[in-house]
Amino acid sequence: MDMTILLGLLGGLALFLYGMQMMSSGLEAVAGNRMKQILEKLTANRILGVAVGAGITAVIQSSSATTVMVVGFVNSGMMTLQQAVWIIMGANIGTTVTGLLIALDVGMLAPVIAFVGVAMVVFMKNPKVRYVGQILAGLGILFIGMDMMGSAMEPLRESELFISLMTKFSNPLIGILVGAVFTAIIQSSSASVGILQALATNGLVTFPNAVFVLFGQNIGTCITAVLAAIGTSCNARRTTIIHLMFNIIGTTVFTIICLTLPLTDLIEKLVPGNPAMQIANMHTLFNITTTLLLLPFGVYLAKAAERILPDRQTGDATRETRLLYIKEDFHSGIRQLGFSAIHMEQLGQEVDRMLKLAGENINLSFQAVHDRNLELVKQCDETEELLDYLNKEIGQYISKILTHNTSGTDMAAIEEYFLISGNIERIGDHAANISGYVHVMEKDEIRFSEGAKEEIRSMKNACAKAMGLLFAREEETTKWLSRVAAVEQQIDDMTVSYRENHLKRMRDGLCSEEGCILFSEMLTDFERIGDHVLNIAQAYAKIEMGA
Repeated sequence: MDMTILLGLLGGLALFLYGMQMMSSGLEAVAGNRMKQILEKLTANRILGVAVGAGITAVIQSSSATTVMVVGFVNSGMMTLQQAVWIIMGANIGTTVTGLLIALDVGMLAPVIAFVGVAMVVFMKNPKVRYVGQILAGLGILFIGMDMMGSAMEPLRESELFISLMTKFSNPLIGILVGAVFTAIIQSSSASVGILQALATNGLVTFPNAVFVLFGQNIGTCITAVLAAIGTSCNARRTTIIHLMFNIIGTTVFTIICLTLPLTDLIEKLVPGNPAMQIANMHTLFNITTTLLLLPFGVYLAKAAERILPDRQTGDATRETRLLYIKEDFHSGIRQLGFSAIHMEQLGQEVDRMLKLAGENINLSFQAVHDRNLELVKQCDETEELLDYLNKEIGQYISKILTHNTSGTDMAAIEEYFLISGNIERIGDHAANISGYVHVMEKDEIRFSEGAKEEIRSMKNACAKAMGLLFAREEETTKWLSRVAAVEQQIDDMTVSYRENHLKRMRDGLCSEEGCILFSEMLTDFERIGDHVLNIAQAYAKIEMGA
């Protein structure tokens, strides 16, 4: 192959993929964290779910990007496996839009579309208008790249070697394999279908041979989602299995039809002399027919995926020294579709895990003091080390995602999560302080009176109530915040009252001077826990009201 042809192909492919990424980033910036709410409302119904998948894919011109987004949502628990089925089906329909636009020669308008988009990005001040401009600029660049690839391949019509190679596609298995492998390499069925259209337009491959390559391209596009699912949850990996099953079933059905019925002849007669449109029509027919065929069996596709990849019984991973919900893949260099919704969900889940651990540690710490139990102290210390680790890892994650071009609302919410994580870590410190007093009690043989023990039990219950409210965030935000503030004030009042009570016990000879000092320090930790709980609640309220 001549170097000029190769460079033209690579340059055109680069523009095509970059334009696709621009459109994906533009849509992500427009929708951002609201993508989760949009999909939750529209995927309960299978027809709406298919429509949403088709619509998103038609806008960004990439079924791979849509499917990777779905894998991320399923992995984060934001979407069920059943909801993912409908979106994936719709994504396969939406990806046919690229082929239809190429066949209609929209590329002629590509420079105008790109210019309008760039002008909106450069000259408009409204961020949302600029994001729409980014989508338009990406679309224009995409088609400029496709035209560049088509022009680069024109000289190949004179190459006997290349023409001889193309004739081998008449073997269905070879055609399907070539289409799947090529699409898997470039990770874009839209681009590979466009290249196939350019080959057909230049007379380098006949339509009857091209259809088998086309079917293989639908299988090859699954590789992007498969790669994205590596290291994710079981349900996320099942999502990629459903995607593969959809396209393998469709390929099997259409290969049999094309070998036994004159389907290719019929499509050729509908649009004679226009190979690009013939391929676009077959691509559209393939995906719409496969969707209609499998739509009633979406539940069974999900069940089949569960059988192929059954759940593995594992122990409680909550106390493992690693991040359970935050996945590094989703804050890597390229900002993918659904990125904002995914990282916000992951942050929320990981912070809730910290909150649960801190709550458990408070209970253990007060119980350790009440029972003078050194084994409970050891458990508290281990949990405190885990809280320190999680706070550090969450802080590093937040610092990375803040470098991405997130919206103002997302920025503010992420910063609040950083404050929440820090406050939870400080609660863990105070719990560790409280449990640590057991060592002093044992060393100095300090004993608390029954009245002091009763107050320790009351402190434990007040902290449990305060921490419990942090998980009861379903109520109206202002009302909920008032309830937390009331409990924090109750903790302050208890601190004052219990300090006076303990001084009285010391004067009455019921408690030693050392015991009084120790109890006073415990009250300080108790009061600080209430302060941090209120700080956390106020941060959560800002996140909710800013969403």
